[in-house]
Amino acid sequence: MKKRFLYLLFFITTLGYSQQNYQRTLKLMGSRFDITVVAKDSVQGDKYINTAVAEIKRIEKLISSWDPQSQTSFINKYAGKKAVTVHPELWQLIKRSLSISKATDGAFDITYASMDRIWDFNNPDTSLPSAEEIRASVSKVGFDKVVLNEENHTVLLKKSGMKIGFGAIGKGYAADMAKKLLIKQGVSGGIINASGDMNTWGQQANGKPWKIALTNPLNKNQVFASFNLNEEAVVTSGNYEKYKMIDGKRYSHIIDPRSGWPASGLASVTIFAPQAELADALATAVFVMGKETGMNLVHQIPKVKAIIIDDQGRIFTSKNIEINRTWEN
Repeated sequence: MKKRFLYLLFFITTLGYSQQNYQRTLKLMGSRFDITVVAKDSVQGDKYINTAVAEIKRIEKLISSWDPQSQTSFINKYAGKKAVTVHPELWQLIKRSLSISKATDGAFDITYASMDRIWDFNNPDTSLPSAEEIRASVSKVGFDKVVLNEENHTVLLKKSGMKIGFGAIGKGYAADMAKKLLIKQGVSGGIINASGDMNTWGQQANGKPWKIALTNPLNKNQVFASFNLNEEAVVTSGNYEKYKMIDGKRYSHIIDPRSGWPASGLASVTIFAPQAELADALATAVFVMGKETGMNLVHQIPKVKAIIIDDQGRIFTSKNIEINRTWEN
């Protein structure tokens, strides 16, 4: 449901340092992952990266809605029929997701997976779905229709045909869990880039901080700001690559799960947060909520920062972050 516009900027410097940065790029969870760790040699670096890969694959198996044998698929299979007992880890992820849904008034909703796919942004057709089709497309969506039982760790979707999916939070959660495991194993620094869901800790091997650059959503060849990251995650949601122009109006691929209509008014939302899971969910939610409502929410959450760029190229930042504008409209 999102496009990310984050570029990782770091340089592997080996001379004079006992450790090095080791990186591997691979496809996991259907997306590109770039995993970088600080290690003393390539053997140790490969070991650490293999550990991260195994953890991400474990998370994918747990939350995948494409695997018919996953617990998530069983929840969807028995929607409207019976509650399904799941692993406590999955149950807690669903519980946290529903808490974010409540805080965002449904702008973030894992039951978005129930939505009919009436918007095809790969199709050159420029006709709008009818209002009736749009209303019907979200008839099974609603986080309030998910029933959790904490004692038995069961999940029930009230309506037949309902589904949950973790496309807007799953990769962030996987990055968090891989980071947690690597820190436990003594990795002093690293960065996990899960298709733009970035999670960092420590420093590079050369003692410098990890640095990311944000792209101007109105010109993808232009960087407008860079930031040093330390023990922080950052995620961007935006609309400049996947959209439709219909009668002169841009329709974003980011759909409001409450209405079925594409979100409008913003070009990108970047969220900085202690966890990639939270940053992932909020980047989508704030894009849907819009500048004022979204920024008000950000100001209520400790250690969360935001940069919002509207569709006119105007930049808005939360109270606890400052950037220098580097382009003109």
